[in-house]
Order: sequence, then structure tokens, then C-alpha cells
Amino acid sequence: MAWFKRENKGIITTTEEKKEAPDGLWNKCPNCKKPLHQAELQENKYVCHYCDYHLRVGSKEYFEVLFDNNEFKELFANLTSGDPLKFNDNKPYTERIVESQAKTGLKDAIRAGVGKIEGQDLVIACMDFAFIGGSMGSVVGEKIARSIDYSIKHKIPFLMISKSGGARMMEAAFSLMQMAKTSAKLALLSQAKIPYISLLTDPTTGGVTASYAMLGDINIAEPGALIGFAGPRVIKETIKKDLPKGFQTSEFVLEHGFLDFIVDRRAMKAKLAAFIKMMNN
Repeated sequence: MAWFKRENKGIITTTEEKKEAPDGLWNKCPNCKKPLHQAELQENKYVCHYCDYHLRVGSKEYFEVLFDNNEFKELFANLTSGDPLKFNDNKPYTERIVESQAKTGLKDAIRAGVGKIEGQDLVIACMDFAFIGGSMGSVVGEKIARSIDYSIKHKIPFLMISKSGGARMMEAAFSLMQMAKTSAKLALLSQAKIPYISLLTDPTTGGVTASYAMLGDINIAEPGALIGFAGPRVIKETIKKDLPKGFQTSEFVLEHGFLDFIVDRRAMKAKLAAFIKMMNN
């Protein structure tokens, strides 16, 4: 009965002799499904080599792409969310925060830093979707407000990188108040004649889109990013009609006048630096 029993042991590799690929060495493009080597992906600014799909990345990667030599000073690093409503769904909000912090290594859904971009000073506040869907809570609003204050005090342009599912339901009205708070701070930035650049990435939705994400002196986006208030599925179910092709992509939003331009992540640093130089001169 040799048909189900391997008799020649020369082609057998023992478990001890097997060589496993290290975790994190390879990635897969969500669009074309082709394998991507992590080192090459990092060199290509986290854009697929085959189809130019822009992979979702967080503040760590954006700071790496934009700041000269990845050198920056993190601002307001120790702010963490409270639990003003004692919120509890299937677990307490405080427990969810602790779990998210342990999982992501982040304090909340946003990080802020100040550094140089091609020699030009810039303050960047960048959202992280990995932390509770990049939801806008009190810490997000407070960090943006303090970053704007820092920009005004030091007369440095401000870049906001949005990536969010919208308001954080666990903070209810406290979350929604951040829309007005950040918008008021941006008005002060405008009065001080300091440039504000808003970069919308995939996805930018909900109260974030309805407030600071769309208030830039220039509003720019990455290719193929989902940008809108309510999601496409919700809109489709509400109006009971099929949506246009490419609805709520950055290309669709640009065509309808809500964006100034779309820029590839690989050219982002040069474009931003050129705009800042132009404004400074």
C-alpha cells in the first residue's frame, strides 16, 4: 500500500530544518493582491509597485515619508482619553482604550510633531486609523487645537493629515464639540496668516470631513481615497438609488470641486515643500 505512504526520505525536510520567513517581511496589495516586499514597499513610500495603490499607513509612516531624515519633535505626546460618560457597550470604554494603546503603541488616534520638510519648518498632526478607527474624540480635538496654537506661536505652517471613521461614539457630544473647537482654532490660524494644508487620506469620513478636513487653505488628497460624510452604503440605502461609478473617491470629489488637487504619496514631500516655500516668500 505504498501509494499513501512516502518511502523515500530524501525529499522530506524535518520541522527543525524548515526556515520560516520572518513576520512583517512581506505584505500583500489589497487592490491587485500581489506580494510586496516590505523593504521595497517602504522605499516606494508604501505605494504598490504594480498598480500604484496607496496602502493605508499611520502617523509613523507619514512622518517617515515627510520629515527630513525622519527627524521631528513629538508634541503633546502624553494626552489620553478620559471616560466622561462612563460608557459601556460590551466592555467599558476605559478598557477599550487600554487595549487599543497596547495593540497600536499609540496614546490615541492622532500624533503631532514639528520638524523640517526640505528645510522648511512644518507642524504635522496625523491621524491613525488603527486606533479605534481613527475616531475623533476629545484627545484628537485637543491635540489639533494645541498644534494650531504651537503653529501660531512659532509662525510655522500647519499640515493636518486626516484618516478617520468620524466622531467617537463613546464620547458622544464631547466628540462632536471637537468639530466646532478645531474650526474656531483654524479661524485663528487664518487670522494670523499662517498656511493650513489639509491632506485627506483613505478614509476621511463623518465629522472630520464636516469640519477641519475641508477647511484647508488648500485641500489635497491621495489617489483613490474614500472621502465623504456618510458612507456609500448608507447613502445608497437612504436614497434607494445606485450611486455613480467612483462615488466618494478623491477623483470624484476633485471633479466636483471639493479638492484643489490629488497628489501621489511619492511626490507628496516635494509638492508640500514647494507650496510652503511659495507661501513663505
